[in-house]
Amino acid sequence: MILIADSGGSKTDWALVSLSTETSKSVLKVRTQGINPFHQSMDFILQVLNQELLPALNKTAKENNLILERKSISECVSRIAFYGAGCTKSLSLIVSEALSHIFPHALINVEGDLLGAAHAVCGNEAGIACILGTGANSCLYDGKQIVSNIPPLGYILGDEGSGAVLGKHLLNGIFKGDLSTEIRDLFLDWCGLCYSEIIDKVYRQPLANRFLANNARFIKENLQYAELEELVVNNFDDFFNKNVMKYTNSSIRSISAVGGVAAAFEEQLRTSAMRLGYQVDKVIAFPIDGLIEYYS
Repeated sequence: MILIADSGGSKTDWALVSLSTETSKSVLKVRTQGINPFHQSMDFILQVLNQELLPALNKTAKENNLILERKSISECVSRIAFYGAGCTKSLSLIVSEALSHIFPHALINVEGDLLGAAHAVCGNEAGIACILGTGANSCLYDGKQIVSNIPPLGYILGDEGSGAVLGKHLLNGIFKGDLSTEIRDLFLDWCGLCYSEIIDKVYRQPLANRFLANNARFIKENLQYAELEELVVNNFDDFFNKNVMKYTNSSIRSISAVGGVAAAFEEQLRTSAMRLGYQVDKVIAFPIDGLIEYYS
């Protein structure tokens, strides 16, 4: 059995793939909260694995009448491919060690989420692979490995095109008065928060990036307002200008993207790409689907 994971800023998608033959496979999917060794300790990651992942896998296996070779799923997994935000060369060891505690018989490989995105949308072909979700990132990929990457810098210094930055622009426009009072009133009613509560969530509460990105849902639900749609397109323009267009050593003029923001605003992403001389090839909401095919 192969356990595949794609972990972003808000969630981790897991797929347990059992390959019975070269053409036959069974797949169990579960979801836990996001795992990021940059923000989380090994103890916290172990807690997520023990309290969220294993119960979810066992429950799903039972519901799907999966027959195990050994007594438990943790003993049956022979290989783990984990792709995650924050999984740099040094920090990936934290995730690898945590996984080895839970899956003692597995060969474990932990890589960054950007390589996972490239595997999911490009497979073994060269291209520009992008992540557009809670955070944002991009790379030039040669079909095997990442050959160039413009650093995303996170939602405070960068992450153009991301849900967190889109949410930041929304709040800025609402409270600075650049967006209409109609949109302001709609948003405050939608979120059920006042100005001081929003400031508290951004500056005093943990995981402000998730809070900001969550507000992109309001934009998606109200795209009939031209000023909100323009907010989205401008956010993608910034992504292209400050990231994609920096790959000057490549003649590739198309991108493929993974992530909830890319999928939710695919039309606006294509609009932005077109007006900047690019095109969009593949867009998938969940990299896990592409990763399942890659490993199968």
